[in-house]
Amino acid sequence: MSTMQTTKENPALRFAKFVWAEHSIIIVTIVIFLAAGILAPRFIQPSNIIVILRQAAIIGVIAMGMNYVIITGGIDLSSGHIVATSGAVLILLQSNPNVPLIVAILACVAVGAAIGMVNGVIVTQFRVPAFIVTLAVGIMARSLALFLVEGRALTGNRDDLIFRGIGTGSIGPMPIPLLIWIGLALILGFVLNYTKFGTYIFSVGGNEQASKYSGISVNRTKIFAYMLTGFCAALAALLDISRTVTIAVPTAGSMYEFDAITAVVVGGTALSGGRGKTLNVFFGVIIITTVSNLMAMLGLSVLLRGFVQGAVILVAVLLQRREAA
Repeated sequence: MSTMQTTKENPALRFAKFVWAEHSIIIVTIVIFLAAGILAPRFIQPSNIIVILRQAAIIGVIAMGMNYVIITGGIDLSSGHIVATSGAVLILLQSNPNVPLIVAILACVAVGAAIGMVNGVIVTQFRVPAFIVTLAVGIMARSLALFLVEGRALTGNRDDLIFRGIGTGSIGPMPIPLLIWIGLALILGFVLNYTKFGTYIFSVGGNEQASKYSGISVNRTKIFAYMLTGFCAALAALLDISRTVTIAVPTAGSMYEFDAITAVVVGGTALSGGRGKTLNVFFGVIIITTVSNLMAMLGLSVLLRGFVQGAVILVAVLLQRREAA
């Protein structure tokens, strides 16, 4: 009798486990939103939700690329520096009336992708740990940008309404940065899940040696992943800087890479590589942005943000280790 009862319960239990395993991040997001609404009723006002999504878009764009690198078993600590460097190039060109806006934007993303390529080439060709390479290359890139602008804050052409509209505009109720983030997530999610290259990304992160024996170009796959992260960081610079049309190179993009890494880890992507979902990272970004927004609404010191963020990363990593065991 008990065996029959257990057998009857198994399908429901299996379904519950499947839902939690596949969609736990969505459930956690809903719970956080409900709890935030109770703690701070202003939180659930539509205007505040739009603010959260607009703020999340910048880190979200970086996280989309960071997800690829982490799935391959790497890490990229240069993203914030790329935001500053590519952003400086963007403003320098955008403020020049003789340079078309599209040229300035293309130069911005090209600089980001180029720095990402440098990261990937050094990591793959010289077998140096990724965190050292990306940190060093990022610092070098920001230093070059500081030299280029002579350490000054730059202000672009504020009369360019098209440029300003990228960061501040909306289509209906939807902010343009949010639409760009969603579009990027859909594209990169499709590539990751339904293309041969996406299979290569997972394979390289899961077992690099087996990938080589299978004929996969491991180095090329990793280099492209770092280039993609650099491109995404430059795109984030475009979204960020177009809001104010100003950049302070010494501080621009500060800690953005850690926010992106936090979102990726919270989204369940394994730091050891081989596992990750774009949709989960999308909600991971929303979670960390929601926590920051809620802390501000509750009057908690912004100085504690780093403590909370570190705790979130630690809990997420410990949960990953538990699942692996």
